[in-house]
Amino acid sequence: MGQIITKDGYQLHYDEYGSGDRIILCAQVGFYPKGTQQYMAELGYHVYCLTLRGFHPSDYVTEDYGEDWYDIFAGDVTALADHIGAERFIYMGASHGAGVGWHLAIGYPDRVSAFVAVVPGPHSLAEGTMSYRQMMLQGIIDAPPPFDPPVDHDEARSLRRREREEHISAQPEPDEREKRIDYGRPLIKCGSEEALCEKLAGIRIPVLIIGGIDDPISTPELMMRTARALPNCKLVIYSNCGHNIDTDLIEEVSGEADRFLKNALARGKCYDALTDREKEKEGI
Repeated sequence: MGQIITKDGYQLHYDEYGSGDRIILCAQVGFYPKGTQQYMAELGYHVYCLTLRGFHPSDYVTEDYGEDWYDIFAGDVTALADHIGAERFIYMGASHGAGVGWHLAIGYPDRVSAFVAVVPGPHSLAEGTMSYRQMMLQGIIDAPPPFDPPVDHDEARSLRRREREEHISAQPEPDEREKRIDYGRPLIKCGSEEALCEKLAGIRIPVLIIGGIDDPISTPELMMRTARALPNCKLVIYSNCGHNIDTDLIEEVSGEADRFLKNALARGKCYDALTDREKEKEGI
């Protein structure tokens, strides 16, 4: 574990896994300790998990940044990169953590070599601007929809879900300062769905989108829209999976990410290169 101090004086906490020069940065309000991000270290990546400002054990924030939350989060990620001496890095994020990734890809394109976006949306701005988390805290949504479909005839997967729920239930009640934070939705400054898609179309780095067909938050329709807008994207959608796919199918999601990253880092593409035989066949 470690800490960095931002230019505006906030102390941010991060955990470190693995070693080497293939660096993955992740940022979220909190991390399940046995998820996809940590497993990537077992595949040979050097992973840093940054807890976003405003959320324990990083410093609390009492200021409301309005439409700038995700821009500030993205700046904090680059501050971590500077701290560890990483000129370029892979970014990996899930849900709101993927929201940070969109702002990194747009605001810091020279720093991000590839983006693994798990259940990433981003939400349509036509549906509102409040974060889903804050809508639940304020009671605007009475109860969240089921994040994941039932698992039939897969006891190992069911056990993994029970362990995750037990871990979450054992966590202390969040500080009131955390509860007041509404970081909104990614790319909120775009103002419209059309402008948001135009912003996505300008992203040139390779992007992998992974999601579940039963996700009520990052729906298949949203992910299809995003993949359609991106010029260098691979989209993988699993049946019988929902919003917590990164803690549900850890090895599978990590394997997809590893396969994608080998191509992205070597060629800057989301797909493999033609083999020599195929090149000869095509007359290349």
